[in-house]
Amino acid sequence: MIAREVIISALREWMAELGKRASVAVSWVGKFKTATQMLALTLLLWRPNGEIILAGYVLLYVATALTYWSMYQYLLAAKDDLLSDEHM
Repeated sequence: MIAREVIISALREWMAELGKRASVAVSWVGKFKTATQMLALTLLLWRPNGEIILAGYVLLYVATALTYWSMYQYLLAAKDDLLSDEHM
């Protein structure tokens, strides 16, 4: 998850330099991923009983899947610019 944040942050800054930041704008998947991740961490830190811990782990796995999905969407949106020789 940390690697995705670094990769996408760098991608967004690079695309902004190219004047194409809108093509990698924040999507609803990224926002939902962040909300799911924060809820999972809150539940895992709170730990009042086994069901809450299980729910935290389930949400953490959901957040992980959303992490990969949103990274794929961002990289797909920037694919043409990433593979272009004119920006090297």
